[in-house]
Amino acid sequence: MVLYKHEMKMSRKSLLIWTLSVGLICFGCILLYTSLEESIQEIADSFSDLGAMSAALGMDKMSLATLQGYYATEIAMMHNLGGAMFAAILGIGILAKEESGHTAEFLCVFPVGRGYIVFWKYLALISNIVLLNLVCTGLYALGFVMMGESVEGKMLILYHLASLLMQLEVGTVCFFLSACVKKSLMGAGLGLTLFFFAADMMCRVVPAIEDVKYLTPFYYANAADIFADGKMNKVMAAVGAGIIVLCYGAAHWVYGRKDFS
Repeated sequence: MVLYKHEMKMSRKSLLIWTLSVGLICFGCILLYTSLEESIQEIADSFSDLGAMSAALGMDKMSLATLQGYYATEIAMMHNLGGAMFAAILGIGILAKEESGHTAEFLCVFPVGRGYIVFWKYLALISNIVLLNLVCTGLYALGFVMMGESVEGKMLILYHLASLLMQLEVGTVCFFLSACVKKSLMGAGLGLTLFFFAADMMCRVVPAIEDVKYLTPFYYANAADIFADGKMNKVMAAVGAGIIVLCYGAAHWVYGRKDFS
């Protein structure tokens, strides 16, 4: 528990910055909808003529002319990407920083075992991701109230659960990488997130690489799919949950046998 409290304290500035950045940007974009409402239909018609790009952004399923469609295609995309980048940055450094900062020799002499270290650090990672999503979701709900508008509550909750699972998957994959390397590779974490994001868009418009959807967690966290179909893709979500379990187990195994330099 002491290690958990220490990690939460160390990451509080990063959590605050990312939560306010992602939350306030999306909150502002929700409020911006009122000023676009008169011309939004023309914008929606323009985007619908983009062909493959419309499919990649989910605009073939949802219309920008409605607040729900605007949220599912624009706001949700920013929330997904911002949340995943935060999870990646935090996950990729949370174990590796001990070795690069020369604190591993201090931490590992305590009679707690490396499994203890991995568990509490991973719990801190999960807590940070959950806190970011709770605050951001609250801000979005406030935005809807201030506008006097609403979206379907069940679909909104389902989307945010899928987004949370996606961010946990990205964070856990980076957590595993952090157990394998000797220093924090922030660029690798961000690069992996952008790869997942781009892979999701690509596999939607290129039939030949459709199976890539099994590699990217952004696929099952797509708000346009959830709002249009009325459900989450359970198979893809189960694959994501399986990857989380495997990557955490692998991180536990690797870190327990790691030879610190």
